[in-house]
Amino acid sequence: MSLPPLVEPAAELTVDEVRRYSRHLIIPDVGMDGQKRLKNAKVLCVGAGGLGSPALMYLAAAGVGTLGIVEFDEVDESNLQRQIIHSQSDIGRSKAESARDSVLGINPYVNVVLHEQRLEADNVLDIFGQYDLIVDGTDNFATRYLVNDACVLLNKPYVWGSIYRFDGQASVFWSEHGPCYRCLYPEPPPPGMVPSCAEGGVLGVLCASIGSIQVTEAIKVLAGVGEPLVGRLMIYDALEMQYRQVKVRKDPDCAICGENPTVTELIDYEAFCGVVSEEAQEAAAGSTITPKQLKEWIDDGESIDIIDVREPNEYEIVSIPGARLIPKNEFLMGTALQDLPQDRKIVLHCKTGVRSAEVLAVLKSAGFADAVHVGGGVIGWVHQIEPDKPVY
Repeated sequence: MSLPPLVEPAAELTVDEVRRYSRHLIIPDVGMDGQKRLKNAKVLCVGAGGLGSPALMYLAAAGVGTLGIVEFDEVDESNLQRQIIHSQSDIGRSKAESARDSVLGINPYVNVVLHEQRLEADNVLDIFGQYDLIVDGTDNFATRYLVNDACVLLNKPYVWGSIYRFDGQASVFWSEHGPCYRCLYPEPPPPGMVPSCAEGGVLGVLCASIGSIQVTEAIKVLAGVGEPLVGRLMIYDALEMQYRQVKVRKDPDCAICGENPTVTELIDYEAFCGVVSEEAQEAAAGSTITPKQLKEWIDDGESIDIIDVREPNEYEIVSIPGARLIPKNEFLMGTALQDLPQDRKIVLHCKTGVRSAEVLAVLKSAGFADAVHVGGGVIGWVHQIEPDKPVY
């Protein structure tokens, strides 16, 4: 559907700006009026990672006048495969500051505003209220629902994107004109059901494909050109090089934008999404050991069976000495239980401790009462025991 421009045009473009944006100005659908609207626009990018990197760079190049960046993390070497706004010299720096410097290097006429804090229910409305449009580059369900609900409550449009391995999705959610994220996904998936990019990986260049779609949609909404992806979900399969669309209708029973909403204020999104299931939390209580404790057990020759519940490709990157690989799914399917020893203590671990806690719950319910898992997983092991090993 065609929508009116989101923002009013700025008073003028300088001579330098006219030269810079000349290739936009000669497009009839953009022209001087559209470029002035971009100059007057205030856009917030939630995250300066895989999706935030191309989004911020192309929004800056396009001439969006004010760019906000919400980011509290630091640049890690594993980011550089896809987060192209950062470079080798930025490792260890604030991602927000690194992104700001890159943005200003692309376009010094952009006003960059940093919000170096975790986006939470107690600050999101204040932050979002300063901007016309939000670009969501988050990678976890709790923040996605937080972004959606805040935008619905503030009646703001936002451009959403998601990536995983070779697949990507994008849409524009604007409850005034169409569905919101909850209309598409009313409930988050069960904890551990959908692996994160940190667990399953992502093709680096996929970020550019989906991020560029997000920027295209942002420009269309801001300038009022074309037909934004409101009410449509764009799905991209990089392996097959195929794009397809799915219509998304506004749900009259939606919890926040429906006819009788039950969510009228922001909630506890970590609890709503159940980052770790209640069963896993109960299983891990009193049955969690540290990497240092595991090292002591190994050195003392304790009778233990160390089981890595990650995927084979993760195991190839780095592993704890003596650990054998049994992927999490084999426990969930029940096929791994019959091969577990009865005469040794089982010690589970994964990358950070989330998946191993889920598997621990399975083992506890199957009668392995003395099983434990390693809090912090292999990442904690590397940081505390073998710092020369790679992390991912």
